[in-house]
Amino acid sequence: MKSHEIIKESCQKRGIKKVASDVGVSTSLLYKWSQPPEASGSGSKNPLDRMINLMKAANDPQMIDWICEQAGGYFVRNPDSTEESDYDVMPATNEIVSQFSALLSEISEAAQDNAIAENESIRIRKVWNALKSFTEGFVKCCEDGDFNKMMESK
Repeated sequence: MKSHEIIKESCQKRGIKKVASDVGVSTSLLYKWSQPPEASGSGSKNPLDRMINLMKAANDPQMIDWICEQAGGYFVRNPDSTEESDYDVMPATNEIVSQFSALLSEISEAAQDNAIAENESIRIRKVWNALKSFTEGFVKCCEDGDFNKMMESK
């Protein structure tokens, strides 16, 4: 889907007037954002397109990570796939088990005193995020039939 289509579909769910009011823009601007930016000038560069431009210009994944946090989630990048048919599943599977073990170890170590300190929660989050990212990469490689790129990105 294109960004203007996402805006149009999302705004229709709550009502364009309500969304425009909540965002603090006019309904006409919101309508422009929900139209393709054509040479005729009917559409307008919308905030989604601008955010992508900003993210690419800064070349810093923090921005997308922050947006995902604001939405209550976490961004997981998909690894590039070379779509090679010659791969070895076991090392990737073992790596997931190893990372899960590291997560359990961090949790156990932090919980020994029946409390989790801030620095301990930061370490747990770091290991958890690494596990989520690697596992998403594993699933993507399963779908693509390519484990070589995933092992290189480790």
